[in-house]
Amino acid sequence: MKDDRVYLRHILRCISRIEEYVAGSPEGLLHSHLVQDAVLRNLQTMAESTQRLSPALKAQQPEVDWAALAGLRNVLVHAYLGVDLDQIQRAVERDMPGLRSACEKLLEALKRGA
Repeated sequence: MKDDRVYLRHILRCISRIEEYVAGSPEGLLHSHLVQDAVLRNLQTMAESTQRLSPALKAQQPEVDWAALAGLRNVLVHAYLGVDLDQIQRAVERDMPGLRSACEKLLEALKRGA
């Protein structure tokens, strides 16, 4: 049986890794193939895990654009030659903190049984 907690923890691990890869130099994403590969791979697996969360759980955090995350996964998997690294960098800087916060709240609510 699918357990949202497993996917939430995986999403949070991916976010932590992405933050680690760009720490100290967000521009590293634009200049290092190693950082690009690491960030893109973690974004892909993170976005895949968001698709596996239950609809009821995602409804508790409507400020997260869950559909856009699914779209990101599809771009990373199927249109990888068209990935715009500037857009990825902006998304990492702008969207990761909010996604982290939302996932932490959801995980805490599940732990409390809410």
